[in-house]
Amino acid sequence: DSFWTASAAIRASADPAEKRRALLREYIEPGTPGLQAFMQAKGYTPECYLDAIERYPKFWASVRAGTLALADKTADAPQRIAALRKLYPPLRPATVYFAIGCLNSSGTTLGDKVLIGAELAGGGPDTDVSEMPEPRQRNLRNYFATRPADGLPLLLVHEHVHTQQKGPGPTLLAQAIYEGAADFVAERATGKLPPLDYVRYGRQNEARLKRDFRADMHETSYAKWLYNAPDPRYGVRDLGYYMGYAIVRDYYTRARDRKRALREIIELDCTDQAAVEAFVQRSGFYADDAATR
Repeated sequence: DSFWTASAAIRASADPAEKRRALLREYIEPGTPGLQAFMQAKGYTPECYLDAIERYPKFWASVRAGTLALADKTADAPQRIAALRKLYPPLRPATVYFAIGCLNSSGTTLGDKVLIGAELAGGGPDTDVSEMPEPRQRNLRNYFATRPADGLPLLLVHEHVHTQQKGPGPTLLAQAIYEGAADFVAERATGKLPPLDYVRYGRQNEARLKRDFRADMHETSYAKWLYNAPDPRYGVRDLGYYMGYAIVRDYYTRARDRKRALREIIELDCTDQAAVEAFVQRSGFYADDAATR
């Protein structure tokens, strides 16, 4: 609500200094600890908000109702978190915050805070992205077609898992496992995976992706596989999520004690490359030791 008050004041003024004052006065300065954490985690500044508000008026007009309706989409979230706690009894509590961001995160974490970007989580098929450049327009159109608000409990569980983990990873392999573990554990708690292209494409092309990922996985850049535009080799973004998921899946499947395995998956120190490589070896995902040298 505070964001929309600020947005209206910004649009009503022709004075750049007053626009900035309105943003600070109505939204940022009185913001929750979650908003402050969200800005810190994603590097958001007053300038990025002002730029987005003025650059994409059709987008903001079309997504407003969806952001305000998100509170009605969380009814079964406590049930899903309870299922997560049953799977992993040491689960530490986390606080969920909804905030408006600058269009680059539907969900992230900082410490014990789960931070939901309402301007993305609240979008849908009718959200107007026509003002945006390619490929952002295409990526958002595909994302909003999945009706992300309907999958909000799954997103909350995924992000809650991140508050239990140690990350980010120093290599693509480590970061893919960090993300894939959150997807895998969320699937155990909710029975679902995200309805996103990387899941569908990954399942259909796992053998090819397994080979290609092996060639890249020790790189320190995530760019080909995570958080970026679609890789031109596949036309799909974020396939690193699926590769991490597949490694974690095989680790869990091979385990004799699956309760213990789930705990090991969550508690894996993804900042420790040696620990990550040992985890991959034990998963059997790559049959020979060369995969982790």
